[in-house]
Amino acid sequence: MLLLALALALQTTPPGEDAVDPYLQSNANAGATPFTGTAMLAAFHGRAGIDRIADDLVTRIVADPRIADIFKGQDEVRLRRLLKEQFCYILNGGCAYSGRTMREGHRNLGLQTADVGALIEDLQAAMRTERVAFHAQNRFLAKLAPMKRAVVER
Repeated sequence: MLLLALALALQTTPPGEDAVDPYLQSNANAGATPFTGTAMLAAFHGRAGIDRIADDLVTRIVADPRIADIFKGQDEVRLRRLLKEQFCYILNGGCAYSGRTMREGHRNLGLQTADVGALIEDLQAAMRTERVAFHAQNRFLAKLAPMKRAVVER
């Protein structure tokens, strides 16, 4: 318990991000276990490719008329950082995930199945732009798919 209290007390807000209430950080919060080996990381063009995909994804979702309202007032800097961490962790790129659980991070957003579908379409477009092979895209999406149960509220 003392270790948890110390960890929570040491949490800092990265530059450019809004402060959030402390929470227990864990790779388990990423919503999926990482791939083994380096093939998937290579298919996504390493950490630089992951960064480009996450940046492209955020640009797309905040402009996507189907889901843009969900992201109004959200901390875009934090969203970009956490997506990069999450994707890097899942693709076995040597990153740690510092975000909340999927359920906690998406609570009260009122997400519906159609919203998740739109986000996945935007992610697919970002992966295509990065020229990630179709089979690698599908393997990655299969890792992400179970998260839908945790984020859809209605």
